[in-house]
Amino acid sequence: MTPSTGSSSEVVQVSRFTLPESGKDVVVVSINRPSVLNCFNSAVIKKLSDTFRKIAFETSGDRPVDEDHDLAAVVLTGTGRSFCAGADLSDPPDPIAQSSDLPEHLANNPIHHMGRIRVPIIGALHGFVITGGFELALACDVLVGDGSVLFRDTHVKFGLAPCWGLSQKLARRVGPGRARWASLSAAKIDADTAHRWGLLDVLIEAKGREAVLARALEMADQIGENNSTMVKRYKRVMVEGGEKSLRDGLQRERELGIMHYVEAVHDGVTMSNAKEYIEGDVRRSSKL
Repeated sequence: MTPSTGSSSEVVQVSRFTLPESGKDVVVVSINRPSVLNCFNSAVIKKLSDTFRKIAFETSGDRPVDEDHDLAAVVLTGTGRSFCAGADLSDPPDPIAQSSDLPEHLANNPIHHMGRIRVPIIGALHGFVITGGFELALACDVLVGDGSVLFRDTHVKFGLAPCWGLSQKLARRVGPGRARWASLSAAKIDADTAHRWGLLDVLIEAKGREAVLARALEMADQIGENNSTMVKRYKRVMVEGGEKSLRDGLQRERELGIMHYVEAVHDGVTMSNAKEYIEGDVRRSSKL
């Protein structure tokens, strides 16, 4: 299952199609500068920002406009032999603007718009995931890759400051000690290490971009088989809770539960469907 893409000359290719099992849609966003290992320039940043802004707008509500073609997930990947090897220093995005939280600067910040997307973002990784590419990966919800994946944070190597959250997000994924070692030494992190650390969530045995993308699409389809509203709400409370203390995070979960069940208990569908599923599961288990 391979999506069609836009023109091969486009610096970012965007395709949308319907997944086979869930019947819901997936958007595949591919950085397309394989000759420079998908290093991003100002044109890539603008296209990514525009694309993610549109998806964030589409997913901003709890309930889809068209339930038959609801968006299940977004997949972010790169063409050629690399996910993204960082910034193209011959035409880099303005680092001051990318560090700014002024509205006119956030409008052209892809990480900002990725953070506003309500459905899961799956990073399909292969090859180099370096510095700015590392930050793009950390803006995804789930990361899947093959044995060729190589993470590296080279900010300190070249005297650069992170703009997109690497100094904060990496520690939340792998722990403060490992994050400090990786970033302050500019050490290379191979796929096996990344998987062991919990940085790479799914490590597949097959090799190559197509195999990784196929696995990412399977994951998107599996997500799509679930209740769309609850997927969006669950992701939201997990993200918000991760920014709070455990006590405040639990309070946020209680708020979600109250809001959700006020609707679900009276919609005549949710509780009945859950009851049927549980009863069916019990019947299947009793025959084992």
